[in-house]
Amino acid sequence: MGVNGMILGNLFIITAASGAGKTSLIKALLKEDAHLKLSISHTTRQPRPGEVNGVDYHFVNDATFLQMLGEAQFLESAEVHGARYGTSQSAVDGPLQAGFDVILEIDWQGAEQVRHLFPNAISIFVLPPSIETLEYRLNSRGQDSQETISKRVAAAREEMGHVTEFDYVTINNNFDVALKDISAIIRTQRLAGAAQLQRYAGLIQALT
Repeated sequence: MGVNGMILGNLFIITAASGAGKTSLIKALLKEDAHLKLSISHTTRQPRPGEVNGVDYHFVNDATFLQMLGEAQFLESAEVHGARYGTSQSAVDGPLQAGFDVILEIDWQGAEQVRHLFPNAISIFVLPPSIETLEYRLNSRGQDSQETISKRVAAAREEMGHVTEFDYVTINNNFDVALKDISAIIRTQRLAGAAQLQRYAGLIQALT
């Protein structure tokens, strides 16, 4: 329950190995569903071409990140490929209290940390249809050496080994199908009994 009997939003965790296409899926989800908000992570890595501060990430320096970490401002944080990433508590609490559903785009370690704090969080793992597809997608970014790609593929295999810890799994072979899958999971969660009973209390009283 939120403030003033407001219904709290759902927290969705979406995890995938790099190259499985989760970022494009999440963009499409947000476009078609005004009730969803993406929690914007903090990171110490440099912006990639086209990335905007405050939209893609909150880009901060190491000192700022460590200070936030020291003040326990992060729900979860991790170090990946030499950069730090973190989800701030306020980025999640605010929208949830306002009744929005929030998506966290985080890795399996982050997902594990968030599950401890939000046992009701719904976690979704997006798999690529094959390792070849994953390599192809990582290659098509065209900004990495073969050695970097091999390292990424190894990291992806390690990440995918944690798929059994997730509530739902979808395979991004066909983008539209994967998008429908994730929309269905979100919709199902919204139809869960407890929240619906509360949302439509007046109607249910009238019907029964």
